[in-house]
Parts: sequence; C-alpha cells; structure tokens
Amino acid sequence: MSRWTPLPADGDMVTAGTTTRVVRVVVGLLATWWRASARTARLAIGIPDYDNYAEHIRRNHPERTPMTRDEFFRERMDARYGKGRSRCC
Repeated sequence: MSRWTPLPADGDMVTAGTTTRVVRVVVGLLATWWRASARTARLAIGIPDYDNYAEHIRRNHPERTPMTRDEFFRERMDARYGKGRSRCC
C-alpha cells in the first residue's frame, strides 16, 4: 500500500479552497520556523539581530530614528572587536 493517497475527486468534501488554505498555513509555519531558526543561529554565533533592534527602537524610543542596517552592523562589530585598536590575547 502506498503512503500517498490521491487527492479527493471534485464531489468530495475537500475543496480546492481548503487545500489552498492548508498549503498557506503550512508555508506560514515553515516561514515562522525558518525565521526562528535563523535568529537562534545568529545569536549562537554572535551576529546581532537588526530586526529586533529596529522593533525595540520603534516601540521604546519613538523619538529616535533607528540606524540603518549597515550602520547597525558596523556599530555592533566595533563594539565587539574594538575600533582601530589591536588586542593581544
């Protein structure tokens, strides 16, 4: 017996609209999982999350303009590794 079952015929209970909704839900869940996995991986290797930063600024500091993505990463890398100075050990 095959693991795959054929799609129902036109007169059956499942409609094309239902199938489309199911596909959209599954794609949405996969997209959510992917974003969460990417965020976790970035945090694990020390790459800051610009989207969280921008959301924080908009929510908690509406008078401030968030840095651009390039400015944000440059600032984070300077803070992490130092700006123009050599470190020993």
